[in-house]
Amino acid sequence: QVQLVESGGGLVQPGGSLRLSCAASGSIFSINAMRWYRQAPGKERELVAAAPSGGRIVYADSVKGRFTISRDNAKNTVYLQMNSLKPEDTGVYYCYADMVFRALGPRQDYWGQGTQVIISS
Repeated sequence: QVQLVESGGGLVQPGGSLRLSCAASGSIFSINAMRWYRQAPGKERELVAAAPSGGRIVYADSVKGRFTISRDNAKNTVYLQMNSLKPEDTGVYYCYADMVFRALGPRQDYWGQGTQVIISS
């Protein structure tokens, strides 16, 4: 059974930092894109950062210079280091991965269950 398991959310004061982790488990052949999305209360889910396999990393304008996405391909894990956090960063953060389970197999989308991030004093 394939899973994406996120961790690292919590309550932090403005200006603080958090590091989110998302580990993919199961019989995975390869992982293409790994991304972080977030959904604030009453708003649509939005892309925060994307780390394609071998491609250019992309950030939402609102997080550039504050957030860093990275991957450990040996561990099938993606991280999101979040610094200088603001109240508007509050939301549920979701991990996404585009994975293949056999050679020349189809790509399949998977989502994590989400981890809550609250930025408040």
